Amino acid sequence: MRIPSQVYRLNEKTAVLLVRPRGWHLPEAHIEVDGEPATGGLVDFSLYFYHNQATFRAKHKQSGPFFYLPKMQHSREAAVWNAVFERAQDTLGVPRGSIRATVLIETLPAVFQMHEILYELRNHSAGLNCGRWDYIFSFIKTVRAHPDRLLPDRVQVGMTQHFLKSYTELLIKTCHKRGVHAMGGMAAQIPIRDSKLANDRAQALVRADKLREVLAGHDGTWAAHPGLISLVLEVFDENMPAPNQVHVKREDVSASAQDLLTMPKGVRTLDGLRLNTRVGIQYLAAWLSGTGSVPLYNLMEDAATAEISRVQNWQWIKYGAVLDGELVPTKVTKELFHRVLSEEMARVEKEVGSEKFQTGRYQEAAKLFAKQCLTENLDDFLTLDAYRYIVRIVPSSRL
Repeated sequence: MRIPSQVYRLNEKTAVLLVRPRGWHLPEAHIEVDGEPATGGLVDFSLYFYHNQATFRAKHKQSGPFFYLPKMQHSREAAVWNAVFERAQDTLGVPRGSIRATVLIETLPAVFQMHEILYELRNHSAGLNCGRWDYIFSFIKTVRAHPDRLLPDRVQVGMTQHFLKSYTELLIKTCHKRGVHAMGGMAAQIPIRDSKLANDRAQALVRADKLREVLAGHDGTWAAHPGLISLVLEVFDENMPAPNQVHVKREDVSASAQDLLTMPKGVRTLDGLRLNTRVGIQYLAAWLSGTGSVPLYNLMEDAATAEISRVQNWQWIKYGAVLDGELVPTKVTKELFHRVLSEEMARVEKEVGSEKFQTGRYQEAAKLFAKQCLTENLDDFLTLDAYRYIVRIVPSSRL
C-alpha cells in the first residue's frame, strides 16, 4: 500500500513575507568581489530585491519589500543598511522609504544602541524585535573573559530572569517612544502529536509566554510552529484589540546597565552539560545536511540555541565550573567533556537509530562541536566554521 506524502498548500490569503538576509559576519563563498568572498547579507538582499520588488509592491499597494535584519551590534551597521536601501531604491526607481526593516535586537551590545539604530534607519524602520535566544548566546559570548559570570543550565535561563525582563521592557519603551513596533520573541515549544498531556503542557507554556509579552506591551510576536499561530493570535487578540499598542509608553521602565548585566539565577548540572552536548551535535548534524531549524525533545532548536550550547560548554570547561547536585564536588574538565561526548553520542545513536546515525553527519558534527567547545579562544560563530563543510568552492583563505 502506497502512503501518500504530506502535501502543503498556501491559502488564498497568506502572511506578508519578511526576508531575512544573512548577518554581516557570514560570507558567500560562491561569489567573489575584488578577489574576496561577497558579503552574504548583501547577496541575499540584492538578489531578492532585484528579482521580486516589482511583484511584491504590486501586491501590497506599492509598499515594501520588508526585511528582517539580524546580528546587529552597533548603529553604524544600521547606517550601512540604510545606505544600501537608498542605493537599491534609487537604482530601480523605487521611492525612498518604500523598504521597511525590522531589526533583531539579539546581541548584548545592540541593547545599548537601540535609539541610535532606530535613528539610522528612521526612513526605513518598522521596529525592533526581541531575538531572545541569540541574545542569551551573545550575553555569554560578551562576558566570556569573566570567570565569575558563568550562566546556569540553559533551561533555567528564561524570560522572567531579571536581565532578560529588563532587555525586553527597555526595547518596548524605546520602540514606543519612537513610534514603531516592538515585536516579541519565540517560545521554543512546538505541538506534540503523540501525547495529549505533553501537548497541553507545551501549549500552556506558549500561552503564558505570549500573555507575558502582550501585557508587557509588545505589538506582535513569533510562533515557532504554524500549529501554534491560532493560540498566539487568541492571546494577542484578547489582550490587544487594536492593531498595536504603541500608545503604551512604559514610562515605568527604568532599565540600567546593571539591570541588563545582572547574572541569571540557577544551578549548573551534569544534566545541563549533557543536554548542551546532545542538542549541539544533533542540531549541527542537521545543519550540515541542509536543515536550519530542528525539532528536538519537543522544542524547536535553531542556530541560536546550538550556539548557547556551544558557548556554555566552552565557558564551563574554560573556567572549571563546579557542578551542582553531585555527591562529590565535580569540576567541568576536558576529560569530563570527552566522557560526556562519548556517552551522549551513544544515546543519540539509540534515539535516532543506527541506520540514520551511520548515514547522517553525526560524526562530523561531534568533531566540529568538540573542537569548538575545547578551543582556547572562543570562536565568534559556530556556523562560520561549519560553513567550510558545506561549500563546494572555497575561493579565499579568509574562509
